[in-house]
Amino acid sequence: MNYEGIIGYLYNKLPMYQRDGKAAYKASLENTVRLDKYFKSPHKKYLTVHVGGTNGKGSVCHILTSVLQNAGFKTGLYTSPHLIDFRERIKVNGELISEEYVVKFVNKHISFFDEVQPSFFEMSVFMAFEYFAYMKVDIAIIEVGLGGRLDSTNIINPVLSVITNIGYDHMEFLGNTLEEIAFEKAGIIKNSVPVIIGESDVKVNSIFIDIAKQRSSSIYIADRIFSPGSNLYSDDEMQILNIEKENQVYYPNLKTDLPGIYQRKNILTALACIDFLKEQGFEIANIDIYNGLKKVVTSTGFYGRWQIIRREPRIICDTAHNYEGFKSVISQIKNTSYKNLHIIIGFVKEKRIEDFLEIFPEKAFYYFTKPDVPRGLDENIIYEKSKTYNLKGKTYQSVQKAYKDALSSADKNDMIFIGGSTYIVADFLALEKTW
Repeated sequence: MNYEGIIGYLYNKLPMYQRDGKAAYKASLENTVRLDKYFKSPHKKYLTVHVGGTNGKGSVCHILTSVLQNAGFKTGLYTSPHLIDFRERIKVNGELISEEYVVKFVNKHISFFDEVQPSFFEMSVFMAFEYFAYMKVDIAIIEVGLGGRLDSTNIINPVLSVITNIGYDHMEFLGNTLEEIAFEKAGIIKNSVPVIIGESDVKVNSIFIDIAKQRSSSIYIADRIFSPGSNLYSDDEMQILNIEKENQVYYPNLKTDLPGIYQRKNILTALACIDFLKEQGFEIANIDIYNGLKKVVTSTGFYGRWQIIRREPRIICDTAHNYEGFKSVISQIKNTSYKNLHIIIGFVKEKRIEDFLEIFPEKAFYYFTKPDVPRGLDENIIYEKSKTYNLKGKTYQSVQKAYKDALSSADKNDMIFIGGSTYIVADFLALEKTW
């Protein structure tokens, strides 16, 4: 099969969360163990860092990757989901895995895949592991897909485990309380492997501490090591931070191309990870940290996080898709200057959308739509429920139609925001072809 045929096989033959939702989730590592035995544990050929959590894990992965690349390490990066191109999931030094490798990998192992019937995610994880070994990376940053304890990535034995934070998401798999969710996320804590927790949380910290103690793992909490200090935005809309440690400015004038306010927490987590790696002998100079933070987007191809598409009108998209993440985004929207606000919004069926709708600003016009995936929630359902919250808007059958209408209606001093689901942003970026 050629590349188009391979992608068709992957999308249509293998169970895929994007398409099948809960049916694609496997609450077992049985397939993962079989795949690992078949491929002879390629992840043992290089160092790894394992990053989980509810929000921010993708950002932390990309920040770490950018810094390590700038420090001269050949760095692999595995993240999910992708936005436009499947190959976004697997990168080395910011370069997508080649189409040729994808074709060769699947054609070589397709009979085994037909026998084992792995999920789309399980297959992509081992494609990444094999590719990083093939490329002889020094280190790979591996993002957890869902949860942690039963995630396919949890086969690795990293030099460092990271849990960014805990929030309410994927509760149909992980549990209905923060404590239950934290237990699942804590499953990535390995014996004698240090773990960094991004955010202090009195409800769940004790769970992480207890499990780390049981597994003889040292534990560090990033926001007890660093604080964001003072911050501002430059004329080119980059954030400038003065990161503090022990009540003194430790990283003055640290500039980053990640403009989301919520990124400050993720930067603290990444800096705590970098401190640890330096202690373990990684040669990472301050200039590497500054350069890495300044060009996370350009050096790793990181998109969809408070991404500024245009300035007149101001067009911004963000992939925040759970309550805690979206609350941060709404806060930044309310603190952004604009004349009129246009919000293009859509969700997947599993979301309790009432939680989102109640925090939306009333002074906005809404373009209710749906992502182009089978799990997309009908836009008319959102529209009907929005009336309870006094939200004004119209329904659209696609992101394309919603965006076209918003763009024609917006004044140059207005703001258009696109979000609610990763897949809404993916549909939008595919239209914009901004990258």
